[in-house]
Amino acid sequence: MTRIVIIGGGPGGYEAALVGAQLGAEVTVVDCDGLGGASVLTDCVPSKTLIATAEVMTSFDSSYEELGIIVADDTPPLEQKARVVGVDLGKVNRRVKRLALAQSHDITASVTRAGARVMRGRGRLDGRQAVDGSRQVVVTAADGSEESLTADAVLIATGAHPREIPDAQPDGERILNWTQVYDLEELPEELIVVGSGVTGAEFAGAYQALGSRVTLVSSRDRVLPGEDPDAAAVLEDVFRRRGMNVMSRSRAEAVKRVGDRVEVSLADGRVISGTHCLMAVGAIPNTRGMGLQEAGVVVKDSGHIKTDRVSRTSAPGVYAAGDVTGIFALASVAAMQGRIAMYHFLGDAVAPLNLKTVSSNVFTDPEIATVGYSQSDVDSGKIEARVVKLPLLRNPRAKMQGIRDGFVKIFARPGTGIVVGGVVVAPRASELIHPIAVAVDNSLTVEQIANTFTVYPSLSGSIAEVARQLHTKRAAEEA
Repeated sequence: MTRIVIIGGGPGGYEAALVGAQLGAEVTVVDCDGLGGASVLTDCVPSKTLIATAEVMTSFDSSYEELGIIVADDTPPLEQKARVVGVDLGKVNRRVKRLALAQSHDITASVTRAGARVMRGRGRLDGRQAVDGSRQVVVTAADGSEESLTADAVLIATGAHPREIPDAQPDGERILNWTQVYDLEELPEELIVVGSGVTGAEFAGAYQALGSRVTLVSSRDRVLPGEDPDAAAVLEDVFRRRGMNVMSRSRAEAVKRVGDRVEVSLADGRVISGTHCLMAVGAIPNTRGMGLQEAGVVVKDSGHIKTDRVSRTSAPGVYAAGDVTGIFALASVAAMQGRIAMYHFLGDAVAPLNLKTVSSNVFTDPEIATVGYSQSDVDSGKIEARVVKLPLLRNPRAKMQGIRDGFVKIFARPGTGIVVGGVVVAPRASELIHPIAVAVDNSLTVEQIANTFTVYPSLSGSIAEVARQLHTKRAAEEA
């Protein structure tokens, strides 16, 4: 029987384990924290659970008056726009951790039910490939004892951990990274978020909705510098309108605790003060001390493992998946990389990873969902495409729900009208992006989307309307 050892129990690891076991391999998963990895225990699942509470707060605070909702015993009067709901952060965080742990247990049950073995400990490669093609993996348990496993193939899926600035070390109380926020019992009164990427923007928006006064420190000229510029502009406008202090072109150099407060020193000499500081300045892959170089695995200067489109590393019989590869830090991509690795090694039919079909979402309010080619790809000439953007303000369902911010944007090839990308900025954009993702993955045309019935009224109607406008635009150009 083929022996497979998977080091790391995140999405790439546990999805690979399921596939490997189902295809008849003898699979062992080595993990030190719990299956699901950071994605389930400290990152994706916890943060989105926290954000789910924030979404309820935002929806109520921003729309109850416009929709005609009256709250009994609401004092002071509604016209003073007083907040009428509050949050028990300790209770929220206990729920977050409870759900994360339950999800990890469910994953473990699924993996073991499929026939895979789960070992608690830290794994590392030991030496190069043997003459018979096998590899050795050494597992170190919590008590220091070691066990050596022989594997025909090894998958590295050990994830990443929060990057830290030397002069801004988290203390878990006032200076926090994103794994530590779930231990808070009380809502930060004044939260400074350092970093305006996806993690920083999501937490900044969530804590503002929960009731914190938030300052978002960005070293770049705008929030979410890696996202669609139109989408980022909408979100930044919403943040500012709701009272967030967004400081662009402001690089944080140090954070220190001063009693029950924190001070963040900026590169230009300014110092800002708050009750708490959340550091969201990127992640570092967990590849140190794993014997990768000794085993012949090429590791980039960033610490990420170099892989091809079927998850192979430079070392025969060694694969990698997830955040350790530096390829789209998304649970969905990690899971796909893990599955692809198993399909490839075990000789099953496999399609190489195609990043241009990956849909992703920023869980802010409004959400920002994207798939395929981007506006920067079009602007740089990487691909020629026609673009139409339609504000949600024109959508009847959006008007009914009091939605004012957001849009649908689609990119289509001139001539053929094939859909190659899209952006949705809206509540639940993560759900609305799916029809565009289907179109991109299957090379559908704007005509096909335009001629598909949509529910009236619905937000998805804007997707069909954008497709109709692109079809009309293409027809006019050909006339």
